[in-house]
Amino acid sequence: MVLADNYISRRDKIIASAIDLIGDAGLHALSTKNLALRENVSETLVYKYFGGIDEVLVEVVKQYVAFDDNIQKTALRIDGTYMDKINYYADIYATYYDNYLGMGAIILHYEELLHRPETRDIISECMIKRNSFVNKLWSGALANKELRPLFTPEQLTFIFNGMFTEGILQRRTEYSRKSFKVTIKEMLENIQKSLKY
Repeated sequence: MVLADNYISRRDKIIASAIDLIGDAGLHALSTKNLALRENVSETLVYKYFGGIDEVLVEVVKQYVAFDDNIQKTALRIDGTYMDKINYYADIYATYYDNYLGMGAIILHYEELLHRPETRDIISECMIKRNSFVNKLWSGALANKELRPLFTPEQLTFIFNGMFTEGILQRRTEYSRKSFKVTIKEMLENIQKSLKY
């Protein structure tokens, strides 16, 4: 582990600590003082890499958005049906949120991030792009008759995104023996079974 740490820049470590801090204590706990304590460095060192806590938060959100973009691009390259792409997309997200609790917590802070001038446009664009992407997958699945059209693509997108938000919130309030990935997979399978021709 020490060897791996040598390849991670101090700036990246601070961003990772900020994500963990948000996941552990919420967005309100993100401060240069708390970051310095978590990193076991002086607050001055945090300011060496960032102009302030708002700049750190912008970098956290940009990292979140970059992951979102990469997963969408990868899902589109998957050979198979639109449902295969939806399942892949859900699987990757659920695995990521299972293993990186702090990043999953960003979803629970969308509302506050939309009210902060420094993150509003970034997170808004991310949400719009994600909704459009998921909607496109559901539209394709319905157009290819992979599912019965009992719901519109917009409604399926709402259900799909709600599964993630509610699932993450539930995992933070209740102990579960099942992984988030298993829970999401089961829910998607139930949706597919109920909508199959």
